[in-house]
Amino acid sequence: MSTTLADRAALRARRRKTLGRIWPNAVALVLTVVFVFPVYWMFSTSFKPASQVLTKTPTFLFSPTFEHYGTATEVELFWTYVRNSLTVTVGAVLLALLVALAAGFAIVRMRFRGRKGLVLAVMMAQMAPWEVMVIVMYLIARDAEMLNSIGTLTLIYFVMVLPFTVWTLRGFIAAVPKELEEAALIDGCGRTQAFFRVIFPLLAPGLMSTSLFGFITAWNEFAMVLVLNKESEAYTLPLWLTQFQTAFGNDWGATMAASSLFAVPVLLLFLFLQRRAVGGLSAGAVKG
Repeated sequence: MSTTLADRAALRARRRKTLGRIWPNAVALVLTVVFVFPVYWMFSTSFKPASQVLTKTPTFLFSPTFEHYGTATEVELFWTYVRNSLTVTVGAVLLALLVALAAGFAIVRMRFRGRKGLVLAVMMAQMAPWEVMVIVMYLIARDAEMLNSIGTLTLIYFVMVLPFTVWTLRGFIAAVPKELEEAALIDGCGRTQAFFRVIFPLLAPGLMSTSLFGFITAWNEFAMVLVLNKESEAYTLPLWLTQFQTAFGNDWGATMAASSLFAVPVLLLFLFLQRRAVGGLSAGAVKG
């Protein structure tokens, strides 16, 4: 009898353990389908022939065509928009990383008056909704005669991504043992040499995760460029994408091709950095 009861208890325990494994995987699978299917449908529609884009029944099997991509890339100034987006995004991310490295190092390693206030200011800047700053930014750019400027847009995007970059890199710098830096100083390195030879190589996960976040933020930003850049030569891809359907009517195939072209750089960057980026975000969030 005791053996039977023990076997039943063990069986119930195994069932509970199996159920505990199944439902999280099932939820993850459902969420994956929900989030991935729109992306799949966007890309698949961009390759469908025009006659199969709008049908009463969904079409999953078709002969792919690149005609929609040709329509999208042949738009006037398309490559100008690509260059503008890459310029403002890469420029903003590099500036943010440069300033955040110096600021994070100063916050973690140095003691100065107003240090806590600086950290609080960074947190407040991170929480502030940038949409409410659009009018203020427009007035400043207008009075300084800096409208329709890629340089102005780069500086604004740099300010947008800087608080998160500072906060994340601060956590990574704090996670580096101070003894390593002190050992480098004892060996004859200056503070700058110790930073670049000891601390900087250990910040690779943090640099990648913050770069990915900054790239996505600047690449997708729409409100600022809509207000500040009215000349078509100063557009970026998000603004071009919103006006694409207007230019081509209801050409949904070309619209999906344009959307796919816009999404590809972020997807490629994420696939390249995904392991270090995910680990970097979680590590930087709990350390320091």
